[in-house]
Amino acid sequence: MIQVKLPDGTVKEYSEESSAMDVAESIGSRLAQAVAAAEVDGDIVDATRPLKEVSKNSNEVNLRLLTSRDAEALAVMRHSCAHIMARAVMRVYPNVGLAFGPTLANGFYYDFDMEETISEDDFPRIEAEMKKIIKESESFERFNLNRDEAVELCKELNQDLKVEHIETGLGEHDTVSFYRQGEFVDLCRGPHIPNAGLIKAFKLLSVAGSYWKGDAANKSLQRLYGTAWFSKQDLKSYLEQVEEAKRRDHRVLGRKLGLFQINPDVGQGLCLWLPKGATIRSVLEDFIKKELVERGYQPVYSPHIGRVELYETSGHFPYYRDSQFNPIFGHDAGQMVDAWIRKLQEEELSGKEETKLLEASQVLGCRLNEYNPKGSVEEKVAVLRSWEKQQERYLLKPMNCPHHVQMYKAQPRSYKELPVRLAEFGTVYRHEQSGELNGMLRVRGLTQDDAHLFCMPEQVEGEFRETIELVRFVLDSVGLDDYRVQLSLRDPNSDKYVGSEENWQQAETALRRVLTESGLEFSAEEGEAAFYGPKADFMVRDCLGREWQLGTVQLDYNLPERFQLEYIGSDNKRHRPVMIHRAPFGSMERFIGMLIEHFAGAFPLWLAPEQIRVLPLSEKTEEYAIDIAKKLQREGFRVSTDLNSAKVQAKIRDAQLDLIPYMIIVGPKEAEENGVSLRDRLEGDLGTMPFEEALARLKQEVAEKTIRQVVKSSFAGLESNEGVENEY
Repeated sequence: MIQVKLPDGTVKEYSEESSAMDVAESIGSRLAQAVAAAEVDGDIVDATRPLKEVSKNSNEVNLRLLTSRDAEALAVMRHSCAHIMARAVMRVYPNVGLAFGPTLANGFYYDFDMEETISEDDFPRIEAEMKKIIKESESFERFNLNRDEAVELCKELNQDLKVEHIETGLGEHDTVSFYRQGEFVDLCRGPHIPNAGLIKAFKLLSVAGSYWKGDAANKSLQRLYGTAWFSKQDLKSYLEQVEEAKRRDHRVLGRKLGLFQINPDVGQGLCLWLPKGATIRSVLEDFIKKELVERGYQPVYSPHIGRVELYETSGHFPYYRDSQFNPIFGHDAGQMVDAWIRKLQEEELSGKEETKLLEASQVLGCRLNEYNPKGSVEEKVAVLRSWEKQQERYLLKPMNCPHHVQMYKAQPRSYKELPVRLAEFGTVYRHEQSGELNGMLRVRGLTQDDAHLFCMPEQVEGEFRETIELVRFVLDSVGLDDYRVQLSLRDPNSDKYVGSEENWQQAETALRRVLTESGLEFSAEEGEAAFYGPKADFMVRDCLGREWQLGTVQLDYNLPERFQLEYIGSDNKRHRPVMIHRAPFGSMERFIGMLIEHFAGAFPLWLAPEQIRVLPLSEKTEEYAIDIAKKLQREGFRVSTDLNSAKVQAKIRDAQLDLIPYMIIVGPKEAEENGVSLRDRLEGDLGTMPFEEALARLKQEVAEKTIRQVVKSSFAGLESNEGVENEY
């Protein structure tokens, strides 16, 4: 027998062969029908598996039954729907090879190896088969095989990718699990819902290209995306959100409103800030620069490249080697030797290939006399590395922190100077894969509102608290007040982190204490820390409820150690400072891309690239319109004047389409009385008033940084101009 403890504290005894579903049945049949999965001792498992198989304790288990009310159940159901989609695809198309089918934040996908191309026109056929499968309500049955049996089964099923994965990707597993549903069998660790009937609503969304295991050197595949929900209403709401997100796509709006451009002639992932987009960025930069000066930060600038040794010391190279651009060598053979090393580390070179490389290196003037083709890989790499280190090697700057570290080291430091706060809008470069690039949200050149604080250990909590408050201030100022904090910790089982256990414990304890005392909602996530220290990431929700990782604050005891940073303490002895990395915006590209979508391009008055457009009724009042525009410009407003010969109704519509917050319309009457007719893009005509009154109103709105939190009405100016024809 086994003791089962439920969330309400109830403890009941069941046979060890019992499953979570048996427990649910004993409570009530309606509950059993609703159960999608179970959480046993913290792990999500099939509700139908015996508790003795999935429990960590043979005598007692903690059990939580998961139904449609639980987010974990939704993820399990979507995983099962991915299997159903794969089964349907295999019914519709011949000779389908299966790759993987994981879940996503709002859905799932499955990668297929097949000759025929799936298009959106095929979605109705696939969905029809999925509906048939779901209607049958067949069970998901789990079974285990040893490695040899598993390989044999996958060969019988003609699933070559699964065979490869078992042989090369699951080497540490003696047995592997499969799931069967009708004629469909798939290698899978699970878990799954008890039967397909629990899926109440689904839809296929899109199809794209992909690669086996995400490597462009591997076989190309087709990736089919879908979503699934426990109710049709939830599906409908999600699809409406997807459509709204499409309308807010920053890439579309950025092009339409002339904010930015990604030009392949310049390079993928490299953003060209057009005048209007540059204006938004400049306003934000000026806003935070003023705030930083008041908070004791010192501005600095650093170059766009640095010696590779700098990043080797910091750990950014080679920790993030694959996401960085290749080093720049002063020697012609540099790039070849760098590629040679990587090739040696990734695969075995043939004797013929090595001979060609040695000959080429000699032609280029690279002398590798100690290189022995018969030596071990380690010996060969050591010779090549030794040659590399004798050359000048530069790297496009992947991070600003090593540069700021050198600025701190530029002079002796006393405890009386600390904390030292160095701030820079520094552009860094990451060699993101082309398939991962996404407008301004995922780029290869990004500008961070970066700062690094160097402080004494006893100052850490106070400085960390102030940086947290700075991030909150910045987000609140632009109307992003719906966020949570993720405390990103290291994975204790991973070796990718640097530094002592003591330093990590000290850093994590300090962060937890500050976040707890601040009253911020936060959750701890293992494995998300930077390699040098834990961090607090601000996860911001936009007006559609989508979550974005924006501001970040990171605590670091390790880089000061690696760079041997020091200050002279009050005891006249040398001490090691602690380093804090922080960026309230994160990257300007990502932050502004997110703001474009959040506001649907309709920025609040204080942030809009063009705040006011002056519209004269006719040529007779053009001079007065120009005079009004100049007065507004002298007051600091960004203003344009529409002097086209079109009717005022057309001018208003153009301003609406350009999402200009305010229009000022002037005719003979306004010119005579030194007045203006003020029009709000959303609220329409605000009436005629003296110029000074309109100016005071506009200045007050800017001063208050008024944010109109508009969701679907953000597009009101594009969709409706009712009343425009009749007003003038």
